Parts: sequence; C-alpha cells; structure tokens
Amino acid sequence: MRILALTSFKHDTAAALLEDGIVRAAIENNKLVRHPTRGLPDAAIRFCLDAAKITWNDLDAITVATRPIRGWLRRSLSQATPLRVYPWAAAFHEADDIGRLAREISDLRTLAHKGAAFAEITSFDHHTCHAASAFFQSPFERALIVTLDEEGDGLSGMVAVGQGTKLRVLKRIAFPHSLAWAYSEITQLIGFRAHKDEHKTQWLSLEGEPSFKDVFLKMMRTPGNPLPCFKHSLFDPRLTGQLAFSAKFYQAIGGRPAGELSGDHSRALASSIQQACTEIVTDLADHFLHAENLHQVCLAGGFFQNLLVVAHLEDKFGRGNVFVPPAPGNAGTGIGAGLLLWHHELQKPRLPTTPSPFWGPRFKPGEIKDVLDNSKARYSLQNTETRKLDAAIELLQAGKIIAWYQGAAEFGPRALGNRSVLASPWAAYVKENLNDYIKHREWFRPFALAVTEEDCHTYFEASSLCCAMNSLAWARETCDPTVRGFSLPDGRIRLHVVERRSNPLFWQLLKRFGERSPAPILLNTSFNLFGEPLVVTPREAIRSYYCSGIDALVIDNFVLSKHSARQVVTPPTLAVSGPAALQGAGDA
Repeated sequence: MRILALTSFKHDTAAALLEDGIVRAAIENNKLVRHPTRGLPDAAIRFCLDAAKITWNDLDAITVATRPIRGWLRRSLSQATPLRVYPWAAAFHEADDIGRLAREISDLRTLAHKGAAFAEITSFDHHTCHAASAFFQSPFERALIVTLDEEGDGLSGMVAVGQGTKLRVLKRIAFPHSLAWAYSEITQLIGFRAHKDEHKTQWLSLEGEPSFKDVFLKMMRTPGNPLPCFKHSLFDPRLTGQLAFSAKFYQAIGGRPAGELSGDHSRALASSIQQACTEIVTDLADHFLHAENLHQVCLAGGFFQNLLVVAHLEDKFGRGNVFVPPAPGNAGTGIGAGLLLWHHELQKPRLPTTPSPFWGPRFKPGEIKDVLDNSKARYSLQNTETRKLDAAIELLQAGKIIAWYQGAAEFGPRALGNRSVLASPWAAYVKENLNDYIKHREWFRPFALAVTEEDCHTYFEASSLCCAMNSLAWARETCDPTVRGFSLPDGRIRLHVVERRSNPLFWQLLKRFGERSPAPILLNTSFNLFGEPLVVTPREAIRSYYCSGIDALVIDNFVLSKHSARQVVTPPTLAVSGPAALQGAGDA
C-alpha cells in the first residue's frame, strides 16, 4: 500500500511516501525550493512520486497532518476572553485567522483535485500526528507520549499513551499555554529571531545564571496542575490578537528594555527560560509516567529539538527510556500521519524500526559530473571507494576542512554524514576557521563530534538518541584532552554516533581516519551557507563550496580542492598519531 503523507500547510512543510508502513522517500519542501514555504509542498510531493517512479494514480491513500476547521474552532474558543476585554485586537486576529483557514481549505481542495480521483484523502489532528511520528518510530511497545510546539490545530501540546498499534489521548494543552511560544518570545527579546534562532537561546543559556527562573515558573504553571498553564496577568494581546509580555512581566525581570539587552541580562533570561521549561516538562512527564505506570517516554514537536531538555529527561528517566524521532518538528508530522493511518486506523502490525533518515534526493555519478563540467570546476576522479576515502583522509590529516556530499540527503534538521562539513578536531585553529570563514556563528555555539558506534563507549557515555543527534553525551576522563575541549560549559558534548548499518561509507571514513589519528572522531557540522537550508543538489553543493572557506569538496567520487596537490599530500611526519603531529598543518 502506497501512502503519500503530508505535513500541515503552516510552515516547514514536507512530504513523505510510505510503502506498507515503511518510509521510502521524504524531504522538506524548503530544502528543494531553497526558501521557507507554506501551503501545499509541491516540490516535495514531486520528489516523492519521482523517487518511487509512480504517479498520482498509483497512490492508495493520501494523509494530511492537519484538520483546519477543528483548529480554527479551538483558536476561536481561546480568544473568547480577549474578545470581551480587548474587542478590537481580538476581532482583527479573528479576521486574520479566517483568512488562514480559507487558505488551508483551498490547499486541501487543490490536493483533492490532484489526487482524490485516485486515492482517499484522510486528515488527522496535528498533535496526534506528532505523537504517531514519535511512538511508531520508537522501539517501545508501550510508552508515554508528550508533544509540545507553539501551536498546531489550536493546540500547543498533547499527552498520550501508545500501546502496540494504538494511541490513547490523556490530555490536550490548548493554545496559548505554550512553552514553545514563551521560549520564542524570549529568543526575540534577547536579540535573536523568533522561530529561527531558538537553538541559539538554548546554547546561550549555558553561559548565564537562572536569575529569573522563578518568574517563569510562576508565569507558566499553577500548583497542582502538571500541564503548562499561563497566568493572563503577565500577558497583553497585540493588535493582531496574539500575546505579548505585559508590563507586570517586564517589571519582574528588571524593566522593559529600552534598546539592546546587556550581555549578562540576555544570558540570565536565556538560562532562566531554559531551566524553567526543563523543570516543567520533567515534572509533567514524571507525573503521567507514575499515573499510567509507565517507564518509557516518546517526545515530539518542535520544542523537543531542544537538546538540553532531552538530555535532562534522559538523565532523569534513564538512557534507553527516552525516544525522539529524527525529525521531531513540523516536518515529521507527515510521516506521523502516514504511520497513524497504517497502524492506528488499518491495524497493521508494527515492524522493527531502525530510524535512518536518508530519505532525500540522491544523484548518479553521471548527473554530478554533468554539473561539475557545466560549472567548469576542476576535479579529480577517485575511481574506487578506497581511493576516495584515502583522498579525504589526506585532506583531513593536513588540517583541511572538507565538504562531504554522498548518497541520499538527510530528512530532518541534522546533518548526519551525507551533507556534512568535516574537520579533524586536532587541526590547528579548527574552531576559529569553522566559525569565522564557513559557519559565521556565535562563539558560544558548539560543534558536534562524530564517532563510530563501536568506538563510542571508549570515549563517551551516550544513548542511541545520539545516532540522530537528538541528545547530548558525556566525554569520559580517558578521552583525548583535545576532544574534551569541545565540551559544553556543563561538561556535556554534542555527539553524532555513526552506525555501520545506516551509513557504511561515513562509518568507514571515521574508522580509517582513526587508524592515522588518536581516535576515529571528526568534527561534523551541516553543509550549507549561512541562513540557508542543508544542501540537496550537486549544484547547491558546488555553490556553497566556492562561496565559503571550505578547503575541499568530496562529492560522490569526485574531489575538488582549492589547494594544489603538493599542499594537500600528507607529509610523513603527519602520519604519526597525536595532536603534535598536526602542528604544521595548514589552516583553512
């Protein structure tokens, strides 16, 4: 049975194709069109159909992770109080929301026009799809499910229980009682972009003291209620009817900022919102785990892209008892809708799952060569896998930063070794070169380390969530001091554990690199220009390579370098293991 599964039409739209309950293709629309999109994900749909070599009439079902009318009704009810107190603001917002409803219904009608003649269209509640994406991709037979995001179909979260092929909803969290919304507002208050830079707030939180934690706890929960529950006195509606912090809130945090916040104030606010949200979510999960006599929890929704929260939950409930899908945000709800139809509605049995989200576009060597030739790029062809790996390792050993473009693109927000920028952690000035000339990132944001699954326990304490970079690890005392230097202020480390079965080529690169270095460990960051999505096509890879400080590009079996062959061949002294052997390596 072929199911075309789509996200809601609000943001981060995506499409996936499932065959008999197994994901065969999936991609975010913005990765293909190279800018944020709303509405029907046409480019992603075309990719999924082309990848499976099918047309609309080969589909058996279409699922969509939204129920627009139900969402509109819920949002309208949530505006009942503001409508009485602030009638003009609420009326303006209601008119805008009706326009949003009309657009979503129009998108559904367009979809029906394209596919209804061949397949039945089924819509599911947004947060139920989040729950399905988490539970049905997990290894658990019975587990608690917690979903949290800003707003989807009028809800900000859900608590449910998954068992076998069924989901049972326990509680729904109505908007505006949204931890994700509050987190985004603080992100904007401290000078970052809401809905884009929450990850910056997360890492900045480790640099400050939680001076205002109690303010946020009092604002976002009430005694005796395990669910988030906001106090209205700390909020004012804007003209659009959306919420904003009130004068009372600003008084509690030291006054409304007249301009840019001081560094200490920003760090304190980031730390406070991070720790308050972590405590609320931990208490919520603990309450329902005990109430339902459960020991394992699945997490989904954009809020759970926050690695510090997930890592804390693992510390609390035990490694192996927490699961987050590869794409916990809105893009993952499409897969959740497909799995919900297959398992919950059709009662099809679950299969052993090993989430390996390399479901995006892949390109043949001939297609890549055509793009290289058309771009008039100079390259060398490594006609065996061994020679390709050796060429990449020589570059890395010489202290070069390389773009690694292989196989199918990743689905989800992380670069997991197919669209990555790699560097040796022992290379001179590697942090500075990556930050200043390639990523253009703030100093407090950490880089991830990639290590083979078999060698992970030698250097780190990590869970299986690190396979999709959805949690954090601890560096062991026996780990190389240079590697421990990439730790966060609290001692944890961003880690990508690479499994041989899911990415054999990247696994081999790490293994062979480890034979010539102190450990099979590489720095791994995303291959993209600042502010752009992860690269997908060869043309985007070449553009990003030439428009950044990346030293070399290994794209399929083709190697491009900005240095002459004489400069990148590893001198005999560099073949010796240990950081001292790399002191003469060239900088990026």
